[in-house]
Amino acid sequence: MINDQIKQIALRMKGLREDLELTTEQMANICSVSQDEYTAYESGEKDIPVSILHCISQKCGVEMTALLFGEDPHMNTYYLTRKGMGTAMERSKAYKYQSLAAGFIDRKGDPFIVTAEPNDAPFHLNSHPGQEFNMVLEGSMLISINGKELILNEGDSIYFDSNKLHGMKALNNKPVKFLAIIL
Repeated sequence: MINDQIKQIALRMKGLREDLELTTEQMANICSVSQDEYTAYESGEKDIPVSILHCISQKCGVEMTALLFGEDPHMNTYYLTRKGMGTAMERSKAYKYQSLAAGFIDRKGDPFIVTAEPNDAPFHLNSHPGQEFNMVLEGSMLISINGKELILNEGDSIYFDSNKLHGMKALNNKPVKFLAIIL
């Protein structure tokens, strides 16, 4: 079931596309997905991967937090996020994202605290331009990068080419919380 936050993101995606006078086919090409898949994202019928939002933000010159939260960042010297106070979004029952730099303009990376709930579903694999850094803060996770599966425990970190298909899963029937920085 798609929640209201995803529907709001979909509306912002559509508004941006229309403002830029692009077709759904052009946006699908920008995101490297089929037109049908892009249309499902933009209509709010399908959960929108962060990789798609990152791609749109990079290629269309908008802040990813503007797509996620509907607010443009304004800070350019520093942006302080107190413990537990980052801009939060629950994209699905399986993942919660907390942006740690939502108010900083022209970021070179997007840092998030991600909480993944345990489930029996197969990996949801995605890819996006750039690189990614993940560090496990609590729990354990299984990460798949380009078919290679690795287990990360509390304190472990990994830096990888996010152009490669990748996905994460909580292990041991417990949630995993990790720092993710998308560059």
